[in-house]
Amino acid sequence: MSARPRLLYVSDLAYPARGRRYGDEDVALTAALREDFAVAVCPPGDAAALLDGFDAVVVRNSGPVLHHREAYDAYRERAARLGVPVYNPLTGRGDMAGKGYLVELTAAGLPVIATADRPEDLHRLPEAAAYAVKPREGADSIGLEFVAAGRLAEIQWGEVLVQPRIDFRYEVSFVFVDDAFQYAVYAPDPQRRWELEPYRATPEDVEFARRFTAWNTLAHGVQRVDACRTRDGGLLLVELEDLNPYLSLDRVEPAVRERFTSALRDSLHRYLDRR
Repeated sequence: MSARPRLLYVSDLAYPARGRRYGDEDVALTAALREDFAVAVCPPGDAAALLDGFDAVVVRNSGPVLHHREAYDAYRERAARLGVPVYNPLTGRGDMAGKGYLVELTAAGLPVIATADRPEDLHRLPEAAAYAVKPREGADSIGLEFVAAGRLAEIQWGEVLVQPRIDFRYEVSFVFVDDAFQYAVYAPDPQRRWELEPYRATPEDVEFARRFTAWNTLAHGVQRVDACRTRDGGLLLVELEDLNPYLSLDRVEPAVRERFTSALRDSLHRYLDRR
């Protein structure tokens, strides 16, 4: 390995993400990483063709996989064949593997929005006036629709998940590097979910989020635990983003950004050293 490890940084800089600026976040992150690594940025469609020139692939804001499924599968297969490490490692059990884990967590009794993937399990869901129906492979609210309780019989099962529509106070996201909590942000107004502010997480909040990063068993990588605060004050998991979580680094204080960036650099060094 060269003195400065070579990183292929995968990002869709031009993706029109609502309320987020992928390009700005990744320009800032790659600039910081270049202190320790030689970094080249490419879109997800080019990753497979470029892999053999790098010591590792770092997948960041690459956009929903359903927009480039063939390219995503191709670089995963080629990375495994060439032995090029991918960060986050491709063993994640959260969104990286689709949203079916929400059903597993529901069955395990963990604090998650109750989820069913077949009609015979609807009885496990709390009664609600409306239900969210989302693709198992969905992301970024693509394909999400709300169905009134009286229309549950109309659902076309197979590749969808069903959850009760939750009346929550706000959404909050907890960001981890490896097993270390970094910071949290939240949307005080549920109707303006991309207007995020720093959130002062309590020890209980962090332990809630850590239950899910521990369940995921990723020794290295960046994870974002998204949750909602219910009317009774509890937290429920919304999703465990372990593939390419947007980090909202522009919404936190400079010292928090610097601490996160340092943790990311250290994590990458540890991951490459182990390889």
